[in-house]
Amino acid sequence: MLILIRSILLALHQANETGNYTVLRDLAAPGFRDANTAARIGEIFASQRAQKLDLSGVAVLDPQLTLLPQIEANSLLHMAGFFPSVPSQVNFELLFAPVEGRWRLFGISVNVGSSTPVAPSPPQQPPAAHVSEPKHVEPPKGKPGPVARPAKPAGGEVAPGGP
Repeated sequence: MLILIRSILLALHQANETGNYTVLRDLAAPGFRDANTAARIGEIFASQRAQKLDLSGVAVLDPQLTLLPQIEANSLLHMAGFFPSVPSQVNFELLFAPVEGRWRLFGISVNVGSSTPVAPSPPQQPPAAHVSEPKHVEPPKGKPGPVARPAKPAGGEVAPGGP
């Protein structure tokens, strides 16, 4: 689990540093790639890039899981947590799809928040595909799969979609 978490968050860090989201997209499951161009992912994480958010600490800090890794009814591996650091911490929620015997990125949400401790939450369903945010982006017609949507300021999120 640690390798999955770190590799994806470091790929996001490098994408934010370079402005090139191709590798992050290429590490993902086919449904994610079909629904999200590298440019679209770049738009979602534009605020992190503009703020020069430094995620490199995920390479050396140990994550604290608030949602232990679990397989959801849709066969996705779902987990959430944070990397504790001061004065802010990196919060994440990740979804992975099984592809040819490997877990591939299917949904990602990353933002920076307070470093105040938070109690673990009870198991929950994966993030809903439909949100009422004004910038909601629908997936291409006829292709169920992940959709991208903007997240809170200083964050970015690419979440699953479909029925």
